[in-house]
Amino acid sequence: MDLRLKTEEFNSGTHITISGSKSESNRLLILQQLYPGLQIENLSDSDDTHHLQGALTSDDTVADIGHAGTAMRFLTAFFATQEGVTKVLQGSDRMHNRPIEILVNALRDLGADIEYEKKEGYPPLKITGKKLTRNKVSINGNVSSQYISALMLIAPSLEKGLEIELVGKITSVPYINMTLQLLHQLKVEAEFKGQVIKIKPKLTVEKQTVVVESDWSSASYFYSIIALSKIGSSVKLSAYKKDSLQGDSCLEEIYKHFGVTTTFKDNSILLTKEREHSSAVLKENLKNAPDIAQTIAVTCFGLGVACDLTGLHTLKIKETDRLEALREELTKLGADISVTNESLHLKPSIKIKENIQIATYNDHRMAMAFAPLALKVSIEILEAEVVTKSYRSFWKDMLSVGIQNVTIK
Repeated sequence: MDLRLKTEEFNSGTHITISGSKSESNRLLILQQLYPGLQIENLSDSDDTHHLQGALTSDDTVADIGHAGTAMRFLTAFFATQEGVTKVLQGSDRMHNRPIEILVNALRDLGADIEYEKKEGYPPLKITGKKLTRNKVSINGNVSSQYISALMLIAPSLEKGLEIELVGKITSVPYINMTLQLLHQLKVEAEFKGQVIKIKPKLTVEKQTVVVESDWSSASYFYSIIALSKIGSSVKLSAYKKDSLQGDSCLEEIYKHFGVTTTFKDNSILLTKEREHSSAVLKENLKNAPDIAQTIAVTCFGLGVACDLTGLHTLKIKETDRLEALREELTKLGADISVTNESLHLKPSIKIKENIQIATYNDHRMAMAFAPLALKVSIEILEAEVVTKSYRSFWKDMLSVGIQNVTIK
């Protein structure tokens, strides 16, 4: 499905409810398997979460998780601890080219039985669950935080708990802290001090219900829409907390650069364009929130603002090489952009080319990040259905704010 986007009139004041955070939901689903008394409300409606749920509830020996990287990492650790269960984890072609060796090595160090079905260091994996008795492991701190969180999630179910030493520089700390805080909500004794995470064993937890906060990454596209709109424009989003566990909540501060204010009230946020954007170069280190890099880069381009974004090394191994994908697609629109292995540098734009086809590379965030440009020019999004990976109602919600779309095929 390809979509041509255009905007005749922005519907200011629209109220949109966004489904629960994929990051929180997927962590809680693993914990729910370990502690059946846990109930979850406002679960994410993303493909990733559906894949994870399916793999957890199916008796099939093969679990296909598609493009769901979080599911692959979390399930690898979970099934490694399930005595008597043998599972083959597989996914899309892209997933079979996303490295997982660092996590597998850490689990093997704990005694796990994991084999590579095809290419060494990559899925698919054959996992034979067993009792893991070792309680200390080391892992690089600058790798995907999902590897670290995968170990943290199984830690309280191990008879001796787990001590994780993070070697070297640590990135994506908010996602590690998110996992830590969710463990704390279940009264698991866990701490993260310096380079070491210590988690004590806990066999049972009291029955309780956890309400998942809505996804801040999904909110980023509305921040971009308001930034690209005229002064006075607004949109209301539910359900969000001031004291969010999600690293992407830094959007509130970053988008002040573009004249957007965030008002918290009654579990919602009101985004308002209160003033013109700053003409200064936006300089941000996004090591703790790499998923919003695409949105920010497109916002800057749409407003003619220069930016230097760093801390983006994990974007090279996402659904696509997101840095190269951004360079390619923004260049087609007329941008002067360069990228390195961990940074993006955009110069001020003068004019945006119209009716350009934006390739999405099987990456949901490419489709969603570029959609707000429809406020400036007509634009075509190829393979637009890819948004279901994290945000199934995205195009419906775009219609509600006035971004119209016509299906081309």
